[in-house]
Amino acid sequence: MSVEDQLIEERRKKLAKVRELGRDPYGHRFTDVAHLADVRVRAEGLGIPAGEMREQERTRVAGRIVLRRVMGNLVFLTLRDGTGDMQVGLSKRAVGDDWGLIKLLDLGDIVGVDGWLGATKTGELTVWGDACTLLAKSLLAPPEKWHGLTDVELRYRRRYVDLYANPEVRAVFQQRGRIIQAIRAYLVACEYLEVETPVLQPVYGGAAARPFITHHNTLDMRLYLRISPELYLKRLLVGGLERVFEFSRNFRNEGISTQHNPEFTLLELYEAYGDYHVMMERVEGMTSAAIRSLDGNFRRTFRETELDFTPPWPRRKYADLLREYAGVDMADGAAVRETAKKHGVDIAGKDDAVVINDLFEATVEPRLIQPQFVYDYPAAICPLTRRHPDDPAIALRFEAYACGMELGNAYTELNDPDVQEANFQQQLAGQDETMAVMDEDFVAALRYGMPPAGGLGVGIDRLVMLLTNSPSIRDVILFPLQRPVASGGPAVEAGGEVPDDGDPDGGADV
Repeated sequence: MSVEDQLIEERRKKLAKVRELGRDPYGHRFTDVAHLADVRVRAEGLGIPAGEMREQERTRVAGRIVLRRVMGNLVFLTLRDGTGDMQVGLSKRAVGDDWGLIKLLDLGDIVGVDGWLGATKTGELTVWGDACTLLAKSLLAPPEKWHGLTDVELRYRRRYVDLYANPEVRAVFQQRGRIIQAIRAYLVACEYLEVETPVLQPVYGGAAARPFITHHNTLDMRLYLRISPELYLKRLLVGGLERVFEFSRNFRNEGISTQHNPEFTLLELYEAYGDYHVMMERVEGMTSAAIRSLDGNFRRTFRETELDFTPPWPRRKYADLLREYAGVDMADGAAVRETAKKHGVDIAGKDDAVVINDLFEATVEPRLIQPQFVYDYPAAICPLTRRHPDDPAIALRFEAYACGMELGNAYTELNDPDVQEANFQQQLAGQDETMAVMDEDFVAALRYGMPPAGGLGVGIDRLVMLLTNSPSIRDVILFPLQRPVASGGPAVEAGGEVPDDGDPDGGADV
């Protein structure tokens, strides 16, 4: 029998004894529970001297046992809830009939305690309990000595343990929630309407990415998990919803890395009568709101690099950056190809515009460290974007970058149905399978008339990474996708990265 099996057997014996005591080992309704952080603040405010109790200061707490010390007829438990830790003291004299139950408690059990505030002789703030309720018996032992899960892959696989064993992990996801709430509040204040669009789509589009394919049995039709909500959100502009946004779960059948997960959260928004300059203001505004929801510090560290998110962010032209870092004019196709080969970029069978962008990613992106906007992209890689009025080879598009990572992507939207149809036809004839789609219904929608608009997509996972100093996208996704565990193998086998084979725009396309 393995050590783990022995521990489980011991806990099951205690489980049986709990039932013999007539107690429910999986609890019942337990209301009016105070947050442990609030109890600590309350106790600190009372200024309780060491060794004293305040029997008039009653409280009820609940949490998971993360530390247990037995001192004869006195047991000290450290409980942990979603707000922090607090010590509980339970004496045989005070708890009476509950003492038999208390002796059967293990690390990881969830309990509720009624008692009064006080402090130990060493001054440790403590809830001195006179009643203890078992709310959930833990049959699996927590990480040894409660040092937390240290194996990265096991942490991702058993996130439910990671969250209670490592408070700093839980804090990241609490911050993620605040960031999303702050962005939502900012957009609502800007008179945007939050909407929901289909996840199952008969025609995928809105980005260059490989879709996940599924089948609807009743209708006997192929469907795709969305790679972007863009084309549906634009339909809403046609329908008169002039400012819309959606926090969408998107799915791209491509690689896994520190910056990519096949399922991710994308914020997309569209504003009638706006353009990509307005979208720059929206990026700065929502990021500022997110930072204020955390700690208000616009200078933040990410992977030991200090970033300054103070608006306005620098704005740099795509062509100028390519000339500065690759030493080539993007209008010179031959020179671009020659330079790309020198940098190890595969150019075989690729259009000039694709080679230009591959060269940009290889030479420029790693140098885009501070938050900034790169604008005016090659039009040939932007089929949904309006062209520059002075140069049809340039698209009115920007991408927001920080630490060499794309955060957002925005356009002055194309609303000419004939040009859009021609672009789709060109895609169908092209070599890039990820863009070889024709959405005839979307073209029909444009023929009814879509107002000039700005559109924006922001990768929420990446933004949270930057603002919380989380080095991998899997650190900010509760349940990231991983390889299956080999039968009979260790729980952490083969959970690492899979080569990133696509997603050229990094999960923030519009």
